[in-house]
Amino acid sequence: MKSTTKKTATSVVITTTFDASDIEPARLKALGRLAKNVKVPGFRNGRAPANVVEQHVDPNALATETLNTLIQSNVPKIFAEAKVSPISTPNVNVTKYVPGEMAELEITADIMPEVKLGDYKNLKAKKQDSTIKAKDVEDVLKRIAESMAESKAVKRKAKSGDEVIIDFTGKKDDVAFEGGSAKNHKLILGSGQFIPGFEDGIIGHEPGDKFDLKLTFPKDYAVADLAGAKVVFETLLKQVNERTIPALDDELAKKTGAFKTIKDLKEDIKKNLTAEAEHRANEKYKDDLVIELTKASKTSAPATVVEEQFKNIKQDLEQNLRNSGLTFPEYLKQVKKTEEEWEKEAKQSAENRVKSSLVVNALATELKIDVTEDEFKEKVVELQHAYQNNKQILDQLSTPEVQSDIRNRIRVDKTLEALIKLNK
Repeated sequence: MKSTTKKTATSVVITTTFDASDIEPARLKALGRLAKNVKVPGFRNGRAPANVVEQHVDPNALATETLNTLIQSNVPKIFAEAKVSPISTPNVNVTKYVPGEMAELEITADIMPEVKLGDYKNLKAKKQDSTIKAKDVEDVLKRIAESMAESKAVKRKAKSGDEVIIDFTGKKDDVAFEGGSAKNHKLILGSGQFIPGFEDGIIGHEPGDKFDLKLTFPKDYAVADLAGAKVVFETLLKQVNERTIPALDDELAKKTGAFKTIKDLKEDIKKNLTAEAEHRANEKYKDDLVIELTKASKTSAPATVVEEQFKNIKQDLEQNLRNSGLTFPEYLKQVKKTEEEWEKEAKQSAENRVKSSLVVNALATELKIDVTEDEFKEKVVELQHAYQNNKQILDQLSTPEVQSDIRNRIRVDKTLEALIKLNK
């Protein structure tokens, strides 16, 4: 096996030739695979000698299987001997092939470009303040009290704060539109769940009243067909419930089932809010440090890797939009961008992500950060526990690709924690 290597800043082309002695081991392996499905008189499946099996195998099938085996067995060795680490799936082009005699492969792949790290010990990014204020705790307490409010039907005009039960049908140009109708819908007046004017239009009506609410959807409404549209909601007020919200006292704390005093409940709320705020601040700080270090470093982003990252960004967005009931064109209208403008920004974001990933990887190498077997096993156990009811994900945890991804994530996390310590 002989190879010649041509490298650029971001890619490599390796041309490799094989002679008969290189091909023979691959041919024998190919015969072994094909033998499992070949019936040879006088032998059990898979038990016939290779020279006998060959007489009963389609020569074209053997030649193809031999070539595939040659490629699978040797491509990793070829990169190792060239001392090159591909960061994309290699593209293998068979330029010459004479079964049993010789083969020539042209292998191309994106490689890890050189990264010149900037000063990673004196970055200017600062961690955001994660202090929890008394108002933050009070807001959570009020939401808890709201969720425990008791409702009682009353025969009077509806007012803000009441819970009402309504039937309604939304029509545009006298035609009911999708998602604009419901029966026995519970709504707290003043909650802001509906478009402007809807809840205010119910205030002052009594149970049994039928009335039309003539409204206009906001111009930036998510559903394009309704944005800025004039509509009518035919409404029936069926019931008005007066809500009694419990006081913020020890009795409220006891109703939660976990605390005896309002003080204990407040302390627990503050503890949880602090943990959440600290986590958000840490994640934002890591992002800011990486962005700053990436700007201070010099590297290039392979085009194919950027394109792959761009596709991931678009796929994630489209999935989120589907979950929200939006189409991509509706989203573009909502954010006031053309598809070309969005793609330009998304591709820039993809390039930034790729560069940041390369910089973090280079920093991990610089700091000699690695993943121990104990760290890997501990993370796998954590994931197995988290997804114990998802067989598909549990099965994936044993695949080489996923295990490699787990190790990489651990290495990145350790690198970012080290970066934080270096900049305190």
